[in-house]
Amino acid sequence: MEPESKAPDDSFNWAGDLELIRSAAREAGRIALGFFGQEPEVWWKNEGRSPVSAADYAANQVLEAHLRPARPSYGWLSEETDDDPARLSCETLFVVDPIDGTRAFIAGKQTWCISVAVVHKGAPVAGVLVAPALNEEFTAWIDGPAMRNGETITVSNPDARQHLKVASAQDMVARFSPALRPRIERVAHVPSLAYRLALVADGRLDATLVLPNSHDWDLAAADLILTRAGGRLTDLDGEALIYNRKSVTHEELCAASGAVWPELVKGLTRISRS
Repeated sequence: MEPESKAPDDSFNWAGDLELIRSAAREAGRIALGFFGQEPEVWWKNEGRSPVSAADYAANQVLEAHLRPARPSYGWLSEETDDDPARLSCETLFVVDPIDGTRAFIAGKQTWCISVAVVHKGAPVAGVLVAPALNEEFTAWIDGPAMRNGETITVSNPDARQHLKVASAQDMVARFSPALRPRIERVAHVPSLAYRLALVADGRLDATLVLPNSHDWDLAAADLILTRAGGRLTDLDGEALIYNRKSVTHEELCAASGAVWPELVKGLTRISRS
């Protein structure tokens, strides 16, 4: 049975969990950085569609070693660990992407990060993104601000006359309403989805559109960071995401500053249903 998204339980120490996952993510980032630019061994999974490197596995091992013994009652969902259906019976679990942006990592690009979230009753309650090659760290917990390197961040607040910096595939831009399309300034692709969402959270992007088949581990930590910064991540019906379902994949999504999210989703929903 899939969990319903519910309000977080105030009796839990989510701030303490944030400190735990931040410490683990920093150590995993340190380990991964040791492989960066060193041509680590690479394998292909999902019928040859997705690369995974020795650095991904090493970072995953670090995260498991730090987190699972510290919270033995929590479930576990990681891109680089075989899925265990037992997680569905857990109210709380870790959701982990040891390296989000593996293709960028392998190519020697700096836009990759370690993504770790705590999810409770279907919603993220603590999240951290560590991008060691960029010396950036994003954090949030359910009752605290979104932060980058210890400073509070907020989403952009463009007015109706400004261009909107949107990260998306070209064909998705073409699906905006004709009235909105001239305002869209498409930016270069950012390989790490989690890092791309963080760029919306700190105002460097106004929005990003997400193609189908993203996963819980790509999204959970960044979703919370974006939300606490004043943004929204939803499907094209405007619904918030629910995590720790039997299926961990998602349909098309829109992440944006709260100021522009309603207009973007309205335009995209109308086009996608035509």
